[in-house]
Amino acid sequence: MKTVAIMDLKVEPGEMDCDQPPPIEVFANTSTLHGISHIFSYDRISIRRCLWLVFFLSSLTLLLYVCTDRIQFYLEYPHVTKLDEITTPVMVFPAVTFCNLNSFRFSKVTRNDLYHAGELLALLGPRYEIRDQHLVDESVLETLKVKADFNNFKPRPFNMREFYDRTGHDIRDMMLACHFRGAQCRPEDFKVVFTRYGKCYTFNGGGDQSPRISVRGGMGSGLEIMLDIQQDEYLPVWGESDETSFEAGIKVQIHSQDEPPFIDQLGFGVAPGFQTFVSCQEQRLVYLPPPWGECKMTPMDSDLFEEYSITACRIDCETRYLVENCNCRMVHMPGDAPYCTPELYKECADPALDFLVERDNDFCMCESPCNMTRYSKELSFVKIPSKASAKYLAKKYNKTEEYIADNILVLDIFFEALNYETIEQKKAYEVAGLLGDIGGQMGLFIGASILTILELFDYLYEVIKYKLCRCSDRKDSHGVGSTQGAVLRLDDVKCHMTHYP
Repeated sequence: MKTVAIMDLKVEPGEMDCDQPPPIEVFANTSTLHGISHIFSYDRISIRRCLWLVFFLSSLTLLLYVCTDRIQFYLEYPHVTKLDEITTPVMVFPAVTFCNLNSFRFSKVTRNDLYHAGELLALLGPRYEIRDQHLVDESVLETLKVKADFNNFKPRPFNMREFYDRTGHDIRDMMLACHFRGAQCRPEDFKVVFTRYGKCYTFNGGGDQSPRISVRGGMGSGLEIMLDIQQDEYLPVWGESDETSFEAGIKVQIHSQDEPPFIDQLGFGVAPGFQTFVSCQEQRLVYLPPPWGECKMTPMDSDLFEEYSITACRIDCETRYLVENCNCRMVHMPGDAPYCTPELYKECADPALDFLVERDNDFCMCESPCNMTRYSKELSFVKIPSKASAKYLAKKYNKTEEYIADNILVLDIFFEALNYETIEQKKAYEVAGLLGDIGGQMGLFIGASILTILELFDYLYEVIKYKLCRCSDRKDSHGVGSTQGAVLRLDDVKCHMTHYP
């Protein structure tokens, strides 16, 4: 009974599932991986087995090369651009902003205005003297001499915003006729906005009112407006400044209701003496975010604008740039910083903004939004007035024929057709395509699939588990070796004693 108890001590180490996996030859013959059954066979090494090994390794090398190429291509994040045209029964008419190229009406400039802003407007010199009198028309010179007489003059407070608003061209004086879809429109349908050109006007700008719509394309289905640019009110020019203009006409920008006008950079000019036809087509652009594209997905980090657009970003950036460098803002800039004085306009604001627009592109890095709307335009022109209509228009508006030819213009903006163009970036190569290519190459070169890979891992797991189990058994055997030896010697002694009764 004692011997039985001693024999029980020999089986106390924990038992493990150490079943030996099948030989590699058995696995190779049952695996779905092509070719390895010819490499790992029970036959002795032969030329045939060596050739199969070479072919298999070559196929595996090609597979790894192709897979690496596909992965590199995926990590380049390529994209393609899809272009489509969609017809719709109704379209929202765009916002139309226009500005007279002359910012200030000469008749509205007062003596106090000249005292504060005469040098900014290049009308007066630093000592309030009239500059280059030999270049000035006699009638203008007489008016200017009266306004520039500062003897016993007590200057009053001056505000650039009020100056721009009061001296800018009034839509009620400029607009001679206006129709939208055949119905008459009024000055109240235009909203005052300030740009770098001064006082401007936006039609169909949205806001509190619902945007106007178009129900058909072609002429007569959009905005048609006749304007008098009032060249007789243009500021006399005998010097150069950022506030004076050598041109006559208006600047126009067609944009969506969601973005502010940026007319000095994105507008197009319309000259007097012509009727300008503008055929538009709406374009809806969809860009991809990084890493496939470069559009901006995050909301706009600004207190000045709620919705992000390139123009909103640019105006916000220019405003911050001027506030940081000049401690003031221009009239057309949003915010609560004080307006620049005429002196700051001349010495700091205008030069700083010109430098920012022309040279310092790194300061204002404005990414494209992921969704935006723009309008492509085709312009055509006809002369107005004709010889047959000049006298009629002169009589109708109580002007001379020369005045009509120099000041009247007609702007006709309409949709070419009731359709819009979509330009959409799409991912050219996604994860599904990558997995499909790799799976196809695996099947082509080595006849493998995902399940084949699982077979290999399963067999490797069994082999590694068996090796670890063997190592563990050897350590256990080594640890109990001395005790087992003592027990055997005791058994030998007992067996030896049984021979001697």
